[in-house]
Amino acid sequence: VQLQASGGGLVQAGGSLRLSCAASGNFHSIASMGWYRQAPGKQREFVASVISGGTTNYGDSVKGRFTSFRDNAKNILYLQMNSLKAEDTAVYYCYADISEKYGFVPVDYWGQGTLVTVSA
Repeated sequence: VQLQASGGGLVQAGGSLRLSCAASGNFHSIASMGWYRQAPGKQREFVASVISGGTTNYGDSVKGRFTSFRDNAKNILYLQMNSLKAEDTAVYYCYADISEKYGFVPVDYWGQGTLVTVSA
């Protein structure tokens, strides 16, 4: 099982960016997927999560600006980031709780991270 994150880059403050996280390989199901981020010199911070039924949760710092949603048919998670601020600059990591086989307890998998840089 692999998670591949993409879509990071350089954007001006106030702009938008969309990240993607694709899960691939052999597995039975994905319980939840989400995003964390880590800025230089700071601890990893929760950004968003989406469970299999579609319920979403967001970190306080991104509420109202970021939206995360899943394409369950393609096993892809997206993070639409609007009204970006310089403090959103970080490496963004996606994760997925995946059951490799029916009845197996979900296991956390992580993507490699994608860098988002917001210029002031």
